[in-house]
Amino acid sequence: MKKTQLYLLALVISLIGLGAFYYKWQVLKFPLQAQQQSEIWEVQARVEFEAKSGPNKVTLQIPRNPPGYDVIDEKFVARNYGMNIELGKRTRAVQWQLRRGRGTQALYYRATVYRDQHADFDDTEPRLAVAAQTVEPYTTARSALLEQVREKSVDSASFAGELVRRLNAANPPGEVALLLERKPTPEARAHLAKDLLADRRIAARVIHGLALVETNANAQLMPFLQVWDSESHRWDTISTDTGAETWPEDMFLWSISQKPILEVENNPRAHVEFAVQRTIDDALAVAKGRLEAKDRNLVAYSLLNLPLQTQDVYRVLLMMPIGAFLLLILRNIVGIKTFGTFMPVLVALAFRETQLLAGVTLFVTVVGLGLLVRFYLEKLRLLLVPRLTAVLILVVFLMALVSVVSNRLGIEQGLSIALFPIVIMTMTIERMSVAWEERGAAFAMSEGIGTLIVAVLAFLVMNIRWLAHLIFVFPELLLVLFALTLLIGRYSGYRISELFRFRALAEDPITPAPVAAAPRVAD
Repeated sequence: MKKTQLYLLALVISLIGLGAFYYKWQVLKFPLQAQQQSEIWEVQARVEFEAKSGPNKVTLQIPRNPPGYDVIDEKFVARNYGMNIELGKRTRAVQWQLRRGRGTQALYYRATVYRDQHADFDDTEPRLAVAAQTVEPYTTARSALLEQVREKSVDSASFAGELVRRLNAANPPGEVALLLERKPTPEARAHLAKDLLADRRIAARVIHGLALVETNANAQLMPFLQVWDSESHRWDTISTDTGAETWPEDMFLWSISQKPILEVENNPRAHVEFAVQRTIDDALAVAKGRLEAKDRNLVAYSLLNLPLQTQDVYRVLLMMPIGAFLLLILRNIVGIKTFGTFMPVLVALAFRETQLLAGVTLFVTVVGLGLLVRFYLEKLRLLLVPRLTAVLILVVFLMALVSVVSNRLGIEQGLSIALFPIVIMTMTIERMSVAWEERGAAFAMSEGIGTLIVAVLAFLVMNIRWLAHLIFVFPELLLVLFALTLLIGRYSGYRISELFRFRALAEDPITPAPVAAAPRVAD
């Protein structure tokens, strides 16, 4: 394969891994750090009414894709009721049905809300509402009020704001007082403003928001007036209290439906109560809930859906590529020699249980004693397989002996020696003794020390808690590691150790000997 193809392959693999990482980090909000906390709110709507003897049907408007927030969990509590969800273009409602009811009924909708930065209000151009048909003196009052507002406005948003301020005036003029008869609530005034705007062919709608505060057991939905700006093709939100153009940051959009928030057939006395409570939860659990809310299959085919015991295993296994990549750097770039390719990584895994100092001591003790016996077995001229079997038996015996002695001395770390990879220890002893015989003690000791150094460094890196969390939550980052491995795999230049080894040649270059002149031939 040409280098260009290798570079393109590595680039594609890296982009895939980084793209998946960025999506989970920025869109799904998976945390970069372990034990990171996220702010969430529990919101509840409680519907209460007196059931009639016949059929009862209850319709409650509920959130759908609120801007600035995500609903990561929902619960519907309605005993013995049938339930279905009605979806509109930008609205959603839950409908409960009961054939026969008796006494006071209480139905609940609960949702877990998480702050998120995503799409704003929809930008779909609305249909223009039909102006209301009124009689005198209301027709004259509406016309007079709208003419006064027109003189102090320049566009749809300022027109709606000025209209709201006049409807909320402490001492309203006569035409306003007339129009506000039997409209004492903010909800009624908001719908009146919407109807008045329709007279001037301004598209408007009333939406409802819920303030997400610390704790509020008696929260109320707040109406807001939205007017359509035909020039910028967006909705402008107007406060029904002040007339200011605003949408508070802590305001959770409950519904944009123009239907009543609660409808109970033939039961005008039914009412709904809202409650809000702020809590702190683990960011990873919140991100998992958000992922499940978007697509349950994404969670079903992820590490987060595995049993907890299996997750613990993969938290360790996913760190092995990190240790292997470090080994690759130390061998191919730095030039440290080791016995085997992955043996230092496996020893580093064993250090996780024994801790570093005790693990190094146990490793040196077992390998050292094993070498002494291995040199003695060499004199017996045993074949390879019997010799390896004898060394294996010896390693197990030595490990058991060290554990017994450690237990007697009260050293708990010595009890974890059984977690060392026995076969790897046996092969280390065998390869070290062969290297000792064939290439000398210095070479064998250098590779043994190199193996121990790499194992220690791999343990230190693999034991970084933040890194372990990052790789477990974002395993796609291993694709980036894979791409880097492919690139290093074509490196054939000098290693750092070779630069030190041959530095004398660089400092004192060899001067070529002068070429002797050819003897002259006599004429």
